[in-house]
Amino acid sequence: MGHGGNVIDELVTDHHEVEEMFGRIEALPSGHKDRKVYADQVTMELVRHSVAEEAYLYPAVREHVAGGDALADQELKDHATAEQIMKDLEGCDAADADFDRLMGMLMSEIRSHIADEEGNLFPRLRQACPMDTLNELGDKVRKAKKTAPTRPHPAAPDTPPANKLLAPGTGMVDRLRDALSGRGKFE
Repeated sequence: MGHGGNVIDELVTDHHEVEEMFGRIEALPSGHKDRKVYADQVTMELVRHSVAEEAYLYPAVREHVAGGDALADQELKDHATAEQIMKDLEGCDAADADFDRLMGMLMSEIRSHIADEEGNLFPRLRQACPMDTLNELGDKVRKAKKTAPTRPHPAAPDTPPANKLLAPGTGMVDRLRDALSGRGKFE
């Protein structure tokens, strides 16, 4: 899918890509080895997406949306829950007994989070935030995703400025580990 445009369009495109990956996982039988490859790919995308949201989207929500602090705090709680599930999933092969249970929990958590963002947070941000700011945030989110980590780090900071300082270095290490291990790639 094409990326670009304002922050909301960018993040909705990410949501569609994640849902497509979930569909690929659900289409395969339990225990199939490719389910793990897709799970790794979806984790990589979700972590990059979450890091970018935490660095730029949620601070904008706090600044521009009435009641934005409570909205952003809830989104961060959702991210923490999903990140812990992804961390637990990271150690499972597709044939492991816990894989399907954890994958189901992750899909449910992410689908609920997406529905909330697209149905509640994004419309409120679109109404409260000037279009040039939304466009600028889209550029920042795209740049952040390029250097963001690709593995879950539940103990890492999730608010600025610490997350903006640490994410690029952690991301570089994660991408090196992914390249060396072949994580997220088919054999």
